[in-house]
Amino acid sequence: MIIGDASKASGVSVKMIRYYESIGLIKPPPRTESGYRVYSDNDVHALRFISQARDLGFSVEQMEDLLALWRDRSRASADVKAIALQHIEALQEKARALEAMSNTLQHLADHCQGDDRPDCPIIEGFATAAAPAARKRQPRFGITGIDPRAHGH
Repeated sequence: MIIGDASKASGVSVKMIRYYESIGLIKPPPRTESGYRVYSDNDVHALRFISQARDLGFSVEQMEDLLALWRDRSRASADVKAIALQHIEALQEKARALEAMSNTLQHLADHCQGDDRPDCPIIEGFATAAAPAARKRQPRFGITGIDPRAHGH
C-alpha cells in the first residue's frame, strides 16, 4: 500500500510517517519504479504501535526501545515493564509539577481583586520571581516566596 493508505490504516499522518522514517524510528519501505513508498501490513502494525506509545507520551528514544522489544520474541517482559514504570514515574512528576503550577496561579488569582485598579498580585508575583540561577534551588514551577501548600491549595 502507498503512504496515504498506510496513513489511513494506521491513523498516523503522512507527515508523521515521513518524520518517523527520517529519524530512523521505522525503516523506509521499498519504493516502486515511480518512487512511491510501498508499505506492508507489518509497517502498518509498527505505525499503530508507535501511535499508541506516542499517545501515552513515550519519547522517541523510549519508542525505539519498545519497538526493539516488541520485535524481539525472546524479550523479557521485565524489560518492557521497567520502561513502563520509568515512564509512569516521569508522568507522575509532570502531574505534580502541573499541580504545583496550578496551585500557585490559583493562589495568585485568588488574591487579585480583578477590578479597575492597577494592583495585581499575579503581575507582582511574576515580576518578583527568582532569577534562573536562584530558581534551580526553588520548586520547579513555583514562584519565589509563594508556597501553594501553605495557602491551602
